[in-house]
Amino acid sequence: MTPSGANSSSKKPRPIVLTEYIRRRREHHDILLMTHIVLGYPKFDDSLRMIEAMVENGVDLMELQIPFSEPMADGPVILRANQAALMSGSTVDRCLAMSEAVARRFDIPFVFMTYFNVVYARGGRQFAEQARAAGIRGAIIPDLPHEEGDDLLAHMREIGVDPILLFSPTTSDARMRAIAQRASGFVYCVARKGVTGAATDFEALDTYLARCRAATDLPLALGFGVKDRRDVAEIIGKVDVAVVGSQTIRVLDERGVGAVGAFVASLRG
Repeated sequence: MTPSGANSSSKKPRPIVLTEYIRRRREHHDILLMTHIVLGYPKFDDSLRMIEAMVENGVDLMELQIPFSEPMADGPVILRANQAALMSGSTVDRCLAMSEAVARRFDIPFVFMTYFNVVYARGGRQFAEQARAAGIRGAIIPDLPHEEGDDLLAHMREIGVDPILLFSPTTSDARMRAIAQRASGFVYCVARKGVTGAATDFEALDTYLARCRAATDLPLALGFGVKDRRDVAEIIGKVDVAVVGSQTIRVLDERGVGAVGAFVASLRG
């Protein structure tokens, strides 16, 4: 029996336009879920088991992080996972190979998350081409200032990998509008200033998210501090996608791969 969201054939994955996919899914769900894994952590076999469990338990999208030694936007949980993955032999080529395998197998969109040094070392156009060939639908590069990345963003759009850009609470309204003009797929709204994995004051979000919504017609995803069902419920009606990252890795570290599926299922009840 093929799990929900799985594609039992080995055919090339069909094209997925992120914005359209999110809008269609939102017709049937109050909010979508996007989870995050670090490819190769603790090992690639574990990454595959996590992906399987997440898809089987209703994840709508997934961030696949290509490890980097200095992930400046990530908190201690994901930092340790990046370093451990690199120590265990995770490389860009191995991440591309695994991404292609899961994109062929599962009918959800996968997006890359990584840092600009990783992209620069490979070459921006080559990175985008290889990501697209692997079935990746978008990429989040949190340390790329959008004015300095116009060539890369143009390559990504031309090739068919959505550049997913970020808003933060300190982003001005004018800058939000400028960022939105360069973004596609969806916009990732950082819930607070700082790194991933810390607590978020959800009561302070409403004004910020209203500014985000006013700046763009693209779907909005909210991350940095979303960790349980209560947090997800708090943002229903305010954004389109809840992003759960560090907490998934905490569950893996504390309870093992086998607990990941039940955790994901609990996020929407």
